[in-house]
Amino acid sequence: MSVKAVLFDCDGVIVDSEEIGVGHIRDELAELGLEMSREEVVALFVGKTLPGVGGVLREAGHPVPEDWHRGVYDRLYARLAAGTPLVDGIEDVLDALDAAGIAYAVGSNGEIAKMQITLPQHPAVWARVKNQLHSGQALGAPKPDPAVYLHAAKALGFAPEACVVVDDSPSGCKAGVAGGFRTLGYASGLHSADELSAVGAETFTEMSALLALIGIAG
Repeated sequence: MSVKAVLFDCDGVIVDSEEIGVGHIRDELAELGLEMSREEVVALFVGKTLPGVGGVLREAGHPVPEDWHRGVYDRLYARLAAGTPLVDGIEDVLDALDAAGIAYAVGSNGEIAKMQITLPQHPAVWARVKNQLHSGQALGAPKPDPAVYLHAAKALGFAPEACVVVDDSPSGCKAGVAGGFRTLGYASGLHSADELSAVGAETFTEMSALLALIGIAG
């Protein structure tokens, strides 16, 4: 079946926010007396939710307050509001999808509020995605649960086999695979192609390569 829709993760796929987030989380953990390397933070946090990770840290005996995630989110959102760039090449991809008549939506583990801070900084992108934002947290089923991608596909009116998922984390790629989607893992730096292929994703390292993978010209 030809591709009818592309379901994009947000952070690290549309907006280049992951390194900002990793640095912020490291700072927040240091305030709690937890010193973690960049690699440790990437493994623990990227593609997951802060409430969930806070629970994991508490279970491991770390002094993480129950409401810790709310303050961390608020301070992160202020940091992202100061400037969050787009992922290189994503606007060209959206242009090509529009020209080919292929629909798209955003399925993130982040809160809708977060997407409403980062995406409107880029009006041309925001105008195209603002009505198709879906949050795993809002659904109560964050990735690797496939619910957010299944919800996004249903909102567009397509079955999973007619859609492609594009995600940059192992948990997001697991969600795509579990939902029955062809899943493309964007190995942009935080996670390697090997990590993403290990959970069933086809991998690519430049956003411009996405178009060829789904059979349309750039």
